[in-house]
Amino acid sequence: MKANSAPELLKEINRSGVAFEVSSEEELRILLAEGIPVEKIITSNPVKSTEFVLYASQHGIHQFVADSQDELQKLAKLAKHSEVIIRIVTDNSESGWPLDEKYGVEPMEALNLLLTAKQLGLKPSGLTFHVGSQCRGLSSWQSALDTSAKIWRQAELNGIELKILNLGGGFPAAHDDCVPSVPEIMDLILKSTKTLFPESVSLVAEPGRGLVGNTGVLIASVIGKSNRQGKDWLYLDVGVFNGLMETVGGISYLYTPKENTKSQTVKNWVLAGPSCDSFDIIGRDIPLPDLFIGDKILIYPGGAYTTVYASNFNGMSIPKTYMV
Repeated sequence: MKANSAPELLKEINRSGVAFEVSSEEELRILLAEGIPVEKIITSNPVKSTEFVLYASQHGIHQFVADSQDELQKLAKLAKHSEVIIRIVTDNSESGWPLDEKYGVEPMEALNLLLTAKQLGLKPSGLTFHVGSQCRGLSSWQSALDTSAKIWRQAELNGIELKILNLGGGFPAAHDDCVPSVPEIMDLILKSTKTLFPESVSLVAEPGRGLVGNTGVLIASVIGKSNRQGKDWLYLDVGVFNGLMETVGGISYLYTPKENTKSQTVKNWVLAGPSCDSFDIIGRDIPLPDLFIGDKILIYPGGAYTTVYASNFNGMSIPKTYMV
């Protein structure tokens, strides 16, 4: 849901047989309103509001993720006897958008959380991790699997039979050259789980970016040009605040003129968004031919974390979504 929540896309994904992950009451409401059965919905948010836990539990979700003692206490009170999956910290060094600071318990503490869950009347059912969004290598996956397997064996020795290994996200889109493909990642995962985990392990994956990122193209218009302190600037009608927020974290895009241009000269441009905030800079040293006001630029891949991140800051419009 968080990668792209366009209603048309949700319907198509549902028809394809793929399931959904939600992190809030609002995301769950949207899916239920679309008629998506609760059996096809999970939640992996490690820290949830009480309202969301109650709403999810009332609507048939009885499996939650936690990474702290306080979250387990919350679940034991609001969603009694639910299944619990513990999120662990793992290496994020190969990711374009690291996620290892805010969530996840240190591996050495994971067993204590599993035991606490059992003592509280919850059902410790598995482990989950996240190698970081837009993971550019394979070693992070291998490290996460190795660490999870050690905790899995510790749990078994302490009388806890786990069954679910949620691989989280991290599956990359075409933001970078030579990123591993989904088949390459899954080949490593399947080979490793075959040797590291019991045959009965149930694998879950949340490939949001890897699933929808490459399916979308953002079409922007040039609304202004300037030369400032020796640098050429192009101003677009989409920027950091209304579609390209991930550029501030180092996620890169491919920028291509929509139409063939008469100019054969390629320059390095500073690309800026439409707001009057100086923070609204999309990229620097972006090679493009000489463009003019009104020209269109294709921004790829634009299917993930664009419109869902966008706001109407400064009164700027959020890009419309068209299904082709």
